[in-house]
Amino acid sequence: MMKKYSRLVLSLLVLSLACAVVPLQARTLLVVGDSLSDAYNMPREAGWAHLLSERLGDDYEVVNASISGETTAGAASRIDDLLADHHPDVLLIILGGNDGLRALSPRQIKDNLAAVIEKGKASGAKVALMQIRMPPNLGPAYVRRFEEVYPALSERHDIELVPFFLDELFDQPGMMMPDGIHPAAQAQPGMLDRLWPELEPLLR
Repeated sequence: MMKKYSRLVLSLLVLSLACAVVPLQARTLLVVGDSLSDAYNMPREAGWAHLLSERLGDDYEVVNASISGETTAGAASRIDDLLADHHPDVLLIILGGNDGLRALSPRQIKDNLAAVIEKGKASGAKVALMQIRMPPNLGPAYVRRFEEVYPALSERHDIELVPFFLDELFDQPGMMMPDGIHPAAQAQPGMLDRLWPELEPLLR
């Protein structure tokens, strides 16, 4: 009886030690965006997504699946493969700028984003959507219809709506590239700081 008891204690001890040394698997944050997140015209290490990866350390793997020139239709066509490949715990969507600059239909933009959101939620990921802003030269009627897409999607799908991370930066000297559209390397830390208060609770 004593031998059986000793073997049981030893087995439990070995099991507990084995569990103690198994590393916890890092969770995954998947960023699906366009040139605003693709570190356009700069080293990727200077971009806000890489800075986020450094801030999170070993807790999260940040997969930046952003592509310069990406549209909502392009993201909708590749989201299935991205979810299957990376199994994200959190999905951050930063899209629509290229659609808006081409004055594409807000209705179609909304449908494309809804498809990405729905598939992300169905995969079990927490989903966040960033509000995208348009320059006023597109006309007040179009800008209003475009920008209304984002809060409507947030409410309909019960997801976090993250403020546009260039809102407080685009008019500051040195923050934008000469094209007036893309943020410079100097803006990247500020973009992350603008995003962080809404993103950090989702990562807990």
